[in-house]
Amino acid sequence: MLAELKECFMEAYDDNQDGRIEIRELAQLLPMEENFLLLFRFDNPLDSSVEFMKIWREYDQDNSGYIEADELKNFLRDLLKEAKKECEVSEDKLIEYTDTLLQIFDTNKDGKLQLSEMAKLLPVRENFLCRSVFKGASKLTKEDIERVFALYDRDKNGTIENEELRGFLKDLLELVKKDYDEQDLQDFQETIMRGCDYNRDGKINKKELTMILLALARHSQDEEIGNLDV
Repeated sequence: MLAELKECFMEAYDDNQDGRIEIRELAQLLPMEENFLLLFRFDNPLDSSVEFMKIWREYDQDNSGYIEADELKNFLRDLLKEAKKECEVSEDKLIEYTDTLLQIFDTNKDGKLQLSEMAKLLPVRENFLCRSVFKGASKLTKEDIERVFALYDRDKNGTIENEELRGFLKDLLELVKKDYDEQDLQDFQETIMRGCDYNRDGKINKKELTMILLALARHSQDEEIGNLDV
C-alpha cells in the first residue's frame, strides 16, 4: 500500500522522472506564498558561498551555529521585503511559512537548520571547486588560480579572510561531506589552516590557495586512478 502511494505521488510530482522531488517540483505541493518563497530563492541564487556565510552570520544572531525557528522567521520576513511583496505578511503567516520550510529543509528533524540544510534553502549559483579543471593537477593553470582567488577575495585586499575564508572552506567541505554543521566547518577550517596557513596569519594568500588547489586536484586524480584499478 505504501509503495503504491509513493508511486502515485512520484507520478504526480516528479516531472523530470529522476525519482526525486526537486525544488521546482516541490513548489507545486505548497500554498502560493511558500511556493513563491522557494522559487524566488531558487531563481535568484547567491553569487558565491562568501555571500551565503555573510547571511548566515547575520541571521544566526545568538551564534549557536544553527538557524533556529525565530531566526528563520526573520530571514523569511526580510526575503519577502527583498522580493517587494506589496502587502505586509502577518506574524501568523510568517510562523506558518517558517514551519513549512522547516518541515521541508530540516532533514534531521531537530527543529532548526544546520549549515548544509540552510545551503539547500539558500543555494549558491555554482560551487566553482566542482569544475572539471580541479580534477587533475596537470590541467590547473595560473588563470584558474587567479579566477578562484578573485571569486573569494571579495574586498580585493590580497587575502581570503573572515567570511571569504569560511565561504571558500564551505565549498571545499561540500566536496567531501553532504551533511555538515557549523562545528564540522570549524574543525575543517582548523585542519586546513594547520596544513596550509604557512605564515600563520589566519588568512589564505594566493600562494597558500595554490597549494590547496593543487592538493585538491591531485586528490581527485588519485581517486580516479583508484577507481580504474578496482
